Amino acid sequence: MPNDRAYPDELSGPFPTPPREFTDRMDRTIVVEPLEALEGAALEEIASMYDRFSPEDRAQGIPPSGDERIRNWLQALSEGSINVVARHDGTVVGDSMLVPDVEEPGDIADVGAIEWELAIFVLQEYQQAGIGTQLLESLLGHGAALGIERIWLSVERWNEPAITVYERVGFESTGHQGFEQVMTIRLAENSATP
Repeated sequence: MPNDRAYPDELSGPFPTPPREFTDRMDRTIVVEPLEALEGAALEEIASMYDRFSPEDRAQGIPPSGDERIRNWLQALSEGSINVVARHDGTVVGDSMLVPDVEEPGDIADVGAIEWELAIFVLQEYQQAGIGTQLLESLLGHGAALGIERIWLSVERWNEPAITVYERVGFESTGHQGFEQVMTIRLAENSATP
């Protein structure tokens, strides 16, 4: 996809920054926290969550299925990505990430000067409980605190629940690409607290 995406003039935010804790609609205590690096034990925890995804929860071919493919996918995303996870009783039940939209992630000098692609995943048994919205807002708050301004995502056009959540936090639709709706947001400088 070319980097000629339109971004809203209006800034969105501020958003809460992790770490934070909340009670979801099922009365479960959920902890949302950033991961400093997607490696070692953190990589294994997230890979374990993706191992639990059922085929109907996969969209646009991600997350991939199969242990090796999941780990290869996560390792490919790890350089330069920013991750925020949701945990219930210490187990990762949701993962959100911002991935730099650049050729060489190691060469990022100014995070605010580039575009970032957003992806978010919540295990099916934890969906419809408000976790995805809290995780999304925390990722946006964490990104804004790091100086990120422009974020984009693509979502299947028929995924109205996800599109509604994205619009609620400030994403705007900028067009279609095949079966995908492209959405963008510009973040305000974040001074929010956890």
